[in-house]
Amino acid sequence: MNIRLIRNATLFICINKKGILVDPMLGPKGSFGKFPWTDSKLKNPLVDLPLTERDLQILIKQTDAILLTHMHPDHWDSKAQGILSREIPIYCQPEDMPELNRQKFTNLTPVNDTVIFEGITIIRTKGKHGLGEIGDLMGKVSGYVIQYQEETLYLTGDTIWCDDVIDSLDKYSPDFIIINGGGAKFNIGQHVTMDKFDIKTLLEYYPGHKIAIVHLESVSPSQESRKDLIQFLSDHNMVNRVIIPDDGDVFTF
Repeated sequence: MNIRLIRNATLFICINKKGILVDPMLGPKGSFGKFPWTDSKLKNPLVDLPLTERDLQILIKQTDAILLTHMHPDHWDSKAQGILSREIPIYCQPEDMPELNRQKFTNLTPVNDTVIFEGITIIRTKGKHGLGEIGDLMGKVSGYVIQYQEETLYLTGDTIWCDDVIDSLDKYSPDFIIINGGGAKFNIGQHVTMDKFDIKTLLEYYPGHKIAIVHLESVSPSQESRKDLIQFLSDHNMVNRVIIPDDGDVFTF
């Protein structure tokens, strides 16, 4: 698989000669404004796309399907909703079907458990986008396991380290994991995406495999930078197991 980090959690995955665009946030810097439940006055996204408008049009033409973990604006923004064909295949959690229908997308597949797209197996996994009150406010989120031939990729989605992640690792034994990191935090409760301590725990629990960390430096709730993570993981002799791509980078496994 070839994987390109576009920005935040937006990934372009090339597999079996098909392009899957994950969680497209495609608007320019500052296009959707401030997040609730935070004192930050910064407008999001914090950074521009690493693409020209022409590059973006090419990316859209190369996209055969959309995969949505949930519908927060840093995963599914108005630019993506406006630029994508209403007929493009979208795979999503069942809870998001009504809103996507309202947005007039017509080729929707709810992933209750497992679906097949062009010979590619897509399995929905569970996660916790925070605990307690903030977890309730964040709502339902999903991750996905993507399998093709002998390759298994696990996208954790927006989750903290929890039993759901452990269950997915144990059940699917992924070859490669992409974690939404940053330790995102609001004024309510604790962090809502994996922080550096969660990532360390995952690496200890699941030895011998590499991971990539995304969802960094793009939205104001994120607390940990790429530099922070590299330093922390270096201090714990784990950095050689981790890819921390810059926006626009391509990596493979």
